[in-house]
Amino acid sequence: MVSLPSVEDLRLVQAVARTGAVGTAARELRISQPSASQRLARLERLCGTQLFERDTRGARPTAAGAELSRRADHILGHLEEVYDATRAAAVTQRLVIGTFASLAPILFPVLDADLPDLEIQQQVDHGHFLVERVAEGTMDAAFIAIADQMTLPRGTAARRVGRDELVLFVPPGARPPGRGRRPLKDRQIAFSTYDRGSEEIHSRLAAQGAVPRRGVTLSTTVAMARRRSHLALVPRSALATELRPGEHLTPAPFHYRLTLSVVTTPTPPKPLITHLPHLRATLNLS
Repeated sequence: MVSLPSVEDLRLVQAVARTGAVGTAARELRISQPSASQRLARLERLCGTQLFERDTRGARPTAAGAELSRRADHILGHLEEVYDATRAAAVTQRLVIGTFASLAPILFPVLDADLPDLEIQQQVDHGHFLVERVAEGTMDAAFIAIADQMTLPRGTAARRVGRDELVLFVPPGARPPGRGRRPLKDRQIAFSTYDRGSEEIHSRLAAQGAVPRRGVTLSTTVAMARRRSHLALVPRSALATELRPGEHLTPAPFHYRLTLSVVTTPTPPKPLITHLPHLRATLNLS
């Protein structure tokens, strides 16, 4: 088994690198110089290389010694924060919350502003990976749109946050949809959804006469529409908090609803669950 450096070893390396002398470092740490020299020699044997060049003028770190000193600074810095972080955890609840890439720019700013007493660690991934992390206990909650389209693992439960719907985003300069059976005839329409319905939406747009162009995320789709003054088909929540002057939403030419859910353990974080009605209203969910 490899022997790990002790805190005392790391403090010695720090002190020698800073003072440039083993004797000075030993006095600072209140140990004898022979003891300091023996400890450094042991570290060099464990590392398999020389850490300091020592002569009558002092001790200068080699490249290996400089690296060990840098890592000692990093490790000891974290150790010094342990008690403060532990005390902070007693008064501040920390939650690991995940969601998918399209919703992250919408969801996390709302949670950050509305739950200032919670320390939220943000995670982004695909829905099924997020759910697995909730099941294994490394994530407190996952906001996903496919909970009713998958089999949830044991030890998890889904709670509906709200229903969303697709709407047409109309930026300044974009013509509104026409009338009749093909109101989007020959119109390039950027679209994006956050469930598994992209193929269905593509087909239904094409049936309306549109030339569908899929955006990789909701924000990308909106940006495409803004840049080219084209219509975009997106969930209403995508623009719940960021419509610009001159922009508006209009009903989609066909009905399509999505469900946003939060997946947790059977005992969900109470502050988060209490906040769901406000989150639903902020995102314009029903």
